[in-house]
This record gives sequence, structure tokens and C-alpha cells, in this order.
Amino acid sequence: MNSSEDSQKTHLDAGLCQETMQNQEGLQADGITVSVTPAPKPEYDDWLTFPDDDVTQQQSEFGREEAEKFPFEPLSSLAAEYQSGSTILLEKIKVLGEQYAAIRRTRGDGNCFYRGFMFSYLEHILETQDQAEVDRIKIHVEQCRKTLQSLGYAEFTFEDFFALFTEQLESVLGGDEAPISQDELLLRSRDQAVSDYGEFVTAGEIRKRSEFFEPFIVGLTNGANGTVEQFCKSSVEPMGEESDHVHITAISDALGVPIRVVYLDRSSCDAGGVSVNHHDFVPAGGDSPNASGSSGPITPFITLLYRPGHYDILYPK
Repeated sequence: MNSSEDSQKTHLDAGLCQETMQNQEGLQADGITVSVTPAPKPEYDDWLTFPDDDVTQQQSEFGREEAEKFPFEPLSSLAAEYQSGSTILLEKIKVLGEQYAAIRRTRGDGNCFYRGFMFSYLEHILETQDQAEVDRIKIHVEQCRKTLQSLGYAEFTFEDFFALFTEQLESVLGGDEAPISQDELLLRSRDQAVSDYGEFVTAGEIRKRSEFFEPFIVGLTNGANGTVEQFCKSSVEPMGEESDHVHITAISDALGVPIRVVYLDRSSCDAGGVSVNHHDFVPAGGDSPNASGSSGPITPFITLLYRPGHYDILYPK
């Protein structure tokens, strides 16, 4: 085993322990109480009774409403959630405010990590128009496809998701045509297929490197004799399964994309004052993009905020 994998093992050990402590805290992920009310009757029951122009207008309005459900908010909105709650959390949010300006909330459906990661990556390409990075990740995407084929996955089970991601890359980069708008990216990122792509990539990487991941997976599956394959079938491939350090390490390595995860929990503070822990998942390979633009230590350009059971996207100042 090489030194980079030794380092990843250390990070995984620490991360899994931290994850357990955080989950024991029992902090409500979204910080709100949700009540269920009957769905209102649609204003229009039969789309076929409308002219094409009216249907297009209604679909466009619906699309804008859906985009607004992936809201971009100032970080102060996070503090409002805990205004009458834990003082430790409020102090930690103040610390976050020194480095981060805003938060984009993701749907809490169990796929929040993949949705947040994929949206943040595509948003970065949309803003930077980085052709070299797109060329780099396409090589990794093709390697992931070959990995799944070599592991015996039927191509028809994953080919549509890979094609969708490639299409998304081309649409945000633009090229001969103007790139899509951020609102359009928001709409497309709500597609479940975006999360499905991430799950396939993650499962393929874990199974390909089963010897590396197995020590961290034993005990996470049902039964004492759980295997890597069982873990992937029960905790990676199904929709709505929460992602932890194993999943993040796998997709970061597979695509060669560094990811920073900032942890907001009730853990005790250092004696010298309040601090917020974070962990950078840096791929084992040497071709990872660097947000700092230098050849020094890698700084991830994707930052996710983790509260027990949920991931949102953070935006630095």
C-alpha cells in the first residue's frame, strides 16, 4: 500500500469516529419542523385543453418555482434556525461567517451529498469555463465507465446516467453555443439521474479497491460478515442512503475532485475559543484541480456543510 492510501486510511478512521459522535448528538438536520398537509388541487387538471403557448408558459413558471426550492441564502439565515437553540452552534456559525458568505440548501431526501457535490462542480465549470478541467474529468469519467464494465455491471443500467453527466458538462461549458444559465442548471440538478450517476461512480470505485475500503466497511453492513459488495448494494447503490466518509473518499478519488466538508455540530470547543472542524478529501492521484491556482497544497473548490444527516453547499467570501 502506498503512502497516499495510508493517509486516506488515517483520514477515514478519524472521519468515521467523528461521524459516530456527530450522529449521537441527535441534532435535527434541517432545524425545522415539517407538517404534512393535503396537496392542493392543481389549477389546471388537463394540460391538453391549453394551446401550446399556454402549456409552455405554465411549464416555464413551474420550472422557476422548482429552481427556487434549491435556495441560495446569506449565511445569516443559518443562524436564524438556531436562534433559540444551542449557543455553541450559534458561536460556530459566527466563525463560519468569517470565511463563508452564503449557503445553498439541498433537498433532504438522502441524496443531498451527491446532489450538492454534482451541482457545485458543474457550477464551478459554468463560472470558470475551464476547458482543461472538463477535458481532465472526461478521462476519469471514461475510466469509471470501464471500471463498471469490468466489474460486471450491465451497461444499460448506467449508460444513461453517464451520458447525462457528459451532456451536463458540455452544456455548462458552452463552446460553440452559449452555456446554459444558472437557473437552468438548478433545474437540471434536481433530476434524480444526477444522484444516480454519483452512486454508480462511488460503488464502482469501492468495489474496484475493495481491499482498501474493506476495513472501514466491516460492521457497516447487516451482519458481522458483511462484504464490500453487500455494502455497495445496501448503502451505496439504493436511492436515499446517507453518504459518509467512505462514499466521499470513493467519489473524490474516482473523479479526481477534491472536496472540503465543514462540520457543524455540538462538539466541545478548544480551550482557546470556538472552532469549526473541516476535512479535505484529496484524491490519491496527482492531477486534481486546485482552487488556489498554485502548485502548493490542494485547496478544494467544492465546500459542503455537514450537519448530522444532511449536506448543504457553502460559498467562500
